[in-house]
Amino acid sequence: MLGHLGVNVPDLLRAKRYYDAFMPLVGFEPYFHTAQEFSYKPADNKPGTYLFFYPASETGDYSPERIGLQHLAFIVRRRSSVHAVHDHVIQVGSDVIHPPQHFPQYPGHYYATFWYDPFGFKLEVVCHHDRD
Repeated sequence: MLGHLGVNVPDLLRAKRYYDAFMPLVGFEPYFHTAQEFSYKPADNKPGTYLFFYPASETGDYSPERIGLQHLAFIVRRRSSVHAVHDHVIQVGSDVIHPPQHFPQYPGHYYATFWYDPFGFKLEVVCHHDRD
């Protein structure tokens, strides 16, 4: 199992506001924060990967097309959760890449939505079930 991921962001406070509202929707809770980082862990002591955010020390635009992080995908148990996240994403003004839909090019029941966070990071929420 992957222990944690670290993501650099250009504005730590803005990122914290954004992710504090989003992460509970996908089953994460705050882990800890300081003036120089903040993090989330799977809620209710479930096993899983922790996510850390740090201030970027170099400027520049992010692109999922460059070497490095392409996107982060969060698994949810129900298709209604995919829709709830999509509604949240629309409400906060994020740019949607793909609204909730089935992706037949991926194995199994791959139902997902994709969007960009305020810094251009590509995010996804996926449900691997054909039920709600």
